[in-house]
Formats: sequence, C-alpha cells, structure tokens
Amino acid sequence: MTLKYSRQREAIKQFLMTRRDHPTADMVYSNVRNEFPNISLGTVYRNLTLLVGLGEISRLHLGDGVDHFDYNTHPHTHFVCTGCGGVSDLETEEASLINENAVKHFDGQIEGHFTYFYGLCPHCANVCSESR
Repeated sequence: MTLKYSRQREAIKQFLMTRRDHPTADMVYSNVRNEFPNISLGTVYRNLTLLVGLGEISRLHLGDGVDHFDYNTHPHTHFVCTGCGGVSDLETEEASLINENAVKHFDGQIEGHFTYFYGLCPHCANVCSESR
C-alpha cells in the first residue's frame, strides 16, 4: 500500500522514536500540537491506528483502559509500575526465547507476543520504603 507523505504522521513517528515510556494518544497529541497547532486529536488517533496497521509501531493494552504506543516493534518485555502507571521497556535475556518456547507447546503458528511485568518502579519503591 502506497501512502501519501504526511508531515503530521512523520512528526508522530519522530516523537515516538524519541520515547521509551510508551506514551498515550493524548501525550502524542499534546507534543505534536507544538509543531502543528491545528492538528486534531482525531487526526492523531487515525495516524496512530494507521501506523499500527502498517506494523511501524505497536499498540499496548496495559489494563488501564488507555492505549499506549511503542516505536520498538521487535519482541521485548515491558514493566508497568502499579504505583505511578509508568511503562518502560524491560530488557531480559529470555525475551527472544519466549516465541521459541511457545512454539514447542502449540500446534498453531506463533507470530509474536507481548509480555508485561508489574510492580513498583525505582521511584515509587523508594517513596513506598520512605513512608514506612
């Protein structure tokens, strides 16, 4: 599928490339508005959905009712802080082996995975330990 070049879509991709905290559509919208003051939230949502469909970004469903977006589409794990709600990549040696291991126990075709670890980020863990 050939798409017409869009400066707004490119700005969305550029913003996501610089982030490792997996921003929401609202966060993307707030940032891209600095460069394109007239952009609508709907345009941001449409472009994020298009980029997900093209496989250029990933949409993360973290159970908080809000989609988060990740520029890194390679298999990797995520950490979700139950204190502040922050999301970050969690590099583990086993991340690349998850698909291989799953294939051993499934007769179908495994195409990918999303793995989330939950707990307290270093900041929230410090705040929690200081309040004890």
